[in-house]
Amino acid sequence: MAAVRRAFELGCNFYDTADVYGWGYSEELLGQALSDVRERCIIATKVGGDFYHGEVRINFSRDYVEFALKKSLERLGTDYVDLYQLHNPSLEMIRDGRIFEVMRQLKRSGSIRFWGVSIHAPIEGVEAIRVGKPDSIQVVYNLLRQEAAESLFPYARVNGAAVIAREPLANGFLTGKYSAASTFTPGDIRHSWPPNFILARVMTVEMLRFLERPNRSLAQAALRFALSNDAVSVAIPGAKNVKQVEENSRATETETLSGEERERIRRLSEREN
Repeated sequence: MAAVRRAFELGCNFYDTADVYGWGYSEELLGQALSDVRERCIIATKVGGDFYHGEVRINFSRDYVEFALKKSLERLGTDYVDLYQLHNPSLEMIRDGRIFEVMRQLKRSGSIRFWGVSIHAPIEGVEAIRVGKPDSIQVVYNLLRQEAAESLFPYARVNGAAVIAREPLANGFLTGKYSAASTFTPGDIRHSWPPNFILARVMTVEMLRFLERPNRSLAQAALRFALSNDAVSVAIPGAKNVKQVEENSRATETETLSGEERERIRRLSEREN
């Protein structure tokens, strides 16, 4: 709660969550933290992970989406969502196109202002834009994963779709605080990552230490990188406490990445891929 409020005080007005995060608990916290400043904030949430009927399952049916939105609005303490996003539909669903119909209807009704699609592979984003014409695409983009910039970003820019850069800090690894020996608690998505995958990430992050400056942390450089692509509308770094919020917010005040730094990043990316 304190972290969210501090972010608002520092000028952050975009907050991204999902109904399935904590089975609604994330939305409840966000709604409470922003209750008195709701009209000054852009709240984005997601739908598709049906946790109401036993084990979580994918559900993009019209009835479920309408039901889930009602529940999200209750938890957020609002009567509209600024951005409602389909949460990782399959490529087949995207190409079929029927899942987009309910989103258009909800936008016409005023329950949501805009709608988008949160995706994994860039091709899913390209196809979502081609078939559904969403207002936004959310995709992973960071120093360790830049593939979205190749095909998706130019297509989104040409077609007027906003890009939300997810995981700009690469699940926290681009803060530089994790090592090959780091472990994660059950429930954390990193808990199931194999040791060799974690080691590879740590080794790559170490090769990016050249981005650190006395007045710019590695995390701030990573945020600078994500925001510097002109197709990116907003980046969504996570923050668990006030200190992390303050460091993230100062990223826009730090020096931009130089041409030499960008070239080293490019060479490193090519080598890793």
